[in-house]
Amino acid sequence: KFILGAKEIEFDAVANKGKILNYAIGEHIENAGVHSGDASVILPAQKLWVGTIRQVKNYAADIARALNITGPFNIQFMAIENEVSVIECNLRASRTFPFVSKTLNHNFISLATRAMCGMEAVPYRISLLDIDYVCVKAPMFSFTRLRGADPTLGVEMASTGEVACFGEDSHEAFLQALLATGFKLPERNRSILLSIATHGFRREFSKAAVILKELGYTLYGTTGTAQYFNEKYNLDIKPLKKPSNEDDKSICDETGVSNALTEIKSGKIDLIVNISEGTTRRDEISSGYIIRRAAVDFDVSLITNIKCAIMVAECLGRGLDKFKAKHIGQFYKLPTIGWEK
Repeated sequence: KFILGAKEIEFDAVANKGKILNYAIGEHIENAGVHSGDASVILPAQKLWVGTIRQVKNYAADIARALNITGPFNIQFMAIENEVSVIECNLRASRTFPFVSKTLNHNFISLATRAMCGMEAVPYRISLLDIDYVCVKAPMFSFTRLRGADPTLGVEMASTGEVACFGEDSHEAFLQALLATGFKLPERNRSILLSIATHGFRREFSKAAVILKELGYTLYGTTGTAQYFNEKYNLDIKPLKKPSNEDDKSICDETGVSNALTEIKSGKIDLIVNISEGTTRRDEISSGYIIRRAAVDFDVSLITNIKCAIMVAECLGRGLDKFKAKHIGQFYKLPTIGWEK
């Protein structure tokens, strides 16, 4: 059974003899189905219902008690609406433990070590709801060094590193983290190519497409994508022919429009949003791969996840590309309400 459209939730905690001492709850920007090592994680979680958080905490407490855990552990949950399920529980420190410790300014590993050694382990005073900043972890990839590899996200981990950045809200932190990975905003030509395979994802991206058009970006689209947004939202997206192979330079016989691959190789495209997920058509899958691979080979920024693409558009719409970076200490000094750090 495959579950689609679920939100993935990270639960990192330290327990002592089955009792949780401290925990942190983060949420993935991408829907469940992207390996947690390749996902962008927001901490503290910003868009979870109180009922969902309550279920996550209760399930985690039950698991810690049943397994009599002492030390660090990580549980991955997924939630649809307010229905929470457990994906897996790992009785070890996860890759998000350093991220959690840095975000909350408390060393979870130090606490776990004291518990495992039988020493006194006093929980830190942490209130996730009262932390007045957000941190986002973003993955880094090495697709440029892997000839022919498909630069897309899935259940198998592909990232080779990660970065994390702080912000006043999730959008500010996300964009800074994305830029820290080497991602380049569409500033040179202010041109963006949209290639979205299914109507469902096109509909989901519609508000983002309108934002990008209102910001003055030149929008290109593969034939079906351009037709959808032009008919539904009158966005005047310039259509481009999908490539049929890696050397395809042909123009469309019926309309005379240029080939997407030609425009990418000529340096006219600054950013590509390519969402092939959800389609079973062989031509969509193969042309999607060719476009993605060309983006990597010709150093064009690429987004292959609909949630991340929407968030980038929202960041640009808020003018967050003109942010001023702050020192981590400035966030740690922010006052809390109702409790002292």
